Amino acid sequence: MALFSATATILPRNLAFASSTKLSLSHSLLRSSSPRFLSFPTSQSTPRNGVAISLQTPRAHAGASPSPSASFHGLCYVVGDNIDTDQIIPAEHLTLVPSKPDEYEKLGSLALVGLPAAYAARFVDPGQTKTKYAIVIAGANFGCGSSREHAPVALGASGASAVVAESYARIFFRNSVATGEVYPLESEGRLCEECRTGDVVTIELGESRLINHTTGKEYRLKPIGDAGPVIEAGGIFAYARKTGMIPTR
Repeated sequence: MALFSATATILPRNLAFASSTKLSLSHSLLRSSSPRFLSFPTSQSTPRNGVAISLQTPRAHAGASPSPSASFHGLCYVVGDNIDTDQIIPAEHLTLVPSKPDEYEKLGSLALVGLPAAYAARFVDPGQTKTKYAIVIAGANFGCGSSREHAPVALGASGASAVVAESYARIFFRNSVATGEVYPLESEGRLCEECRTGDVVTIELGESRLINHTTGKEYRLKPIGDAGPVIEAGGIFAYARKTGMIPTR
């Protein structure tokens, strides 16, 4: 099990990646030695929810920025616009420490517990620690609100592999990449109006598409770009070690 950990290590200033929204992760985000970035158990090499994640190309090397060719398959969970971080993981649960395996698992069990009662289906069934939904499909501005890193961590800990949204709050996208917990993918249309909770879908990263097997429709996704290898590696620090930007411990 790989660990994403933060120390006082300073990363090179030229470490940056761009999403389809031209997002970059600057040196200033990573230079803090405070415990805001905790150690997150990751399980990128272990299938979640019985979902096979097949990596078909090598991970990125220093100086290269290929998108990983991977696929995710499973049930989807559909939400609307402006799902904020308090709905993803309510503030009262932020005392949980992701570096502790039992508390990491607890965070997963609480993912999306703050959604209003209008969402009849729970993302994680009561009494369970893992979700049966491999992919979250959302509308615009997913992950708005506070900058808590616990939001993508909770989704990853629940067993979800990716979020497909019309757009993201900048900080949620950045935290998803930095922690390596979930792939924050952008759709080219409002998939939240095309799909229903419980539909069986496949995401093919290499082809930037989502296939809804329940309806038989296919949709284009925006390429994940240089953020892909960072997530695949398990987060920003794991990627920096892998590519030789900082020493391997």
